[in-house]
Amino acid sequence: MTRDYKTRRPNRKGGLSGGAGLAIGLAVGLAVAVVAHFVQRRPSAPPPAPPAAAGARTKPHGRVGAAGHAASVASATAAPKQSYDFYKMLPSFEVVVPPKTREVKPDLKLAPETRPGTYVLQAGAYKRFADADRVRAQLALQGIESTVQKVTVDDDTWHRIRIGPVSDLKTLNHMRDVLRRENVDFLVIRVGD
Repeated sequence: MTRDYKTRRPNRKGGLSGGAGLAIGLAVGLAVAVVAHFVQRRPSAPPPAPPAAAGARTKPHGRVGAAGHAASVASATAAPKQSYDFYKMLPSFEVVVPPKTREVKPDLKLAPETRPGTYVLQAGAYKRFADADRVRAQLALQGIESTVQKVTVDDDTWHRIRIGPVSDLKTLNHMRDVLRRENVDFLVIRVGD
């Protein structure tokens, strides 16, 4: 059974097409939006102007008409003097910091290292190579040879300043004294532990 689709006519019952319905809906929505916009923007009554104080005149800036000058005088005299309460409240919120009870000072003399072995001194670790290189140069001025070691720890790159390895305990203790005198924080690492 074959059908002839060319002869079939669409069934129209007098309704609107999709495009016409869309256009009518948009027009109605736009009209409602315009009405709502103008209803909300209805001008309210202007605030009453306070009476001008006797002898209160201000010099108008630039060319301002008589109405503009009157408005500026009215706004200048209308602003009431505000009082701020925090000047009264501030003294009651004063916080007294107790004095230091004890000042902590580092040991003046380090105990010399007596266990034989091989040691490395670490004089800092920096994120930027330039900072590590600056410290390495300061150590070189003191006669201490050091190297910068690049390491990655937890996806962060660090540049360590390492001195050594040193096996002679006398040399190790001398370097520790020099670093201490120059206020360089350092770690003593025993290799093999």
